[in-house]
Amino acid sequence: MGCSASVVAVDLVNQLFKTCKNSLAIVVSTESMEDDLGHKGFRLTRDLPKAGARALTMNLRVLLPKVLPLSELLRYKISYYRNKIMKRPPPTAAGPGLDLRSGIDHFCVHPGGRAIIDEVGKSLALNDYDLEPARMALYRFGNTSSGGLWYVLGYMEAKKRLKKGDKILMISLGAGFKCNNCVWKVMKDLEDTNVWQDCIDQYPPKALDNPFSQKFDWINDESMNSARIEDLLPLIQLLA
Repeated sequence: MGCSASVVAVDLVNQLFKTCKNSLAIVVSTESMEDDLGHKGFRLTRDLPKAGARALTMNLRVLLPKVLPLSELLRYKISYYRNKIMKRPPPTAAGPGLDLRSGIDHFCVHPGGRAIIDEVGKSLALNDYDLEPARMALYRFGNTSSGGLWYVLGYMEAKKRLKKGDKILMISLGAGFKCNNCVWKVMKDLEDTNVWQDCIDQYPPKALDNPFSQKFDWINDESMNSARIEDLLPLIQLLA
């Protein structure tokens, strides 16, 4: 299940609670990493962001009618058939056509990479404010697989965005390719600084340039595959 395992686990717990009354459950999210020999379990390609956007679109066709108000669904249907009758081209660059904010207050997007966050934001017509939690979680922690969504949710909480009655759309994209979503409802005002406690006031930074990539990006340079260790010694000494 990869990066989407957390939402699957939450749904599993929700189903268990239907038969196990007055029970408590703990959902443990882990990061998928290579083994101690360095063998990678899967390969990510440039097709991933587009595949994620397509999977998300199919998923939301089922989810959104359950969370958006009837007035918004009727408006969308009328607009859809009107454009179809008038033979207008579909607004592919204008998001899903639905006003998601009519039923959703916050968007918890899986921080699987910059391209994935941007593609999801484009597909759903989200703004920088909506995508800020995912981008900040990616910037600070990187892609932490199924655990990434909780860092995004924690950022919202630390920034005191979550108020009683708010609804949060949690979007997870994982191996398979899978797309799993759920909607949370905030039961009380949340202000816990959690894992962001020591630095939340410093976010968002003015620039999102990764300081490590500036110093060590040469490691991924394919032209250095045939380089000799003698050629690298001056560079190693410089970095030291």
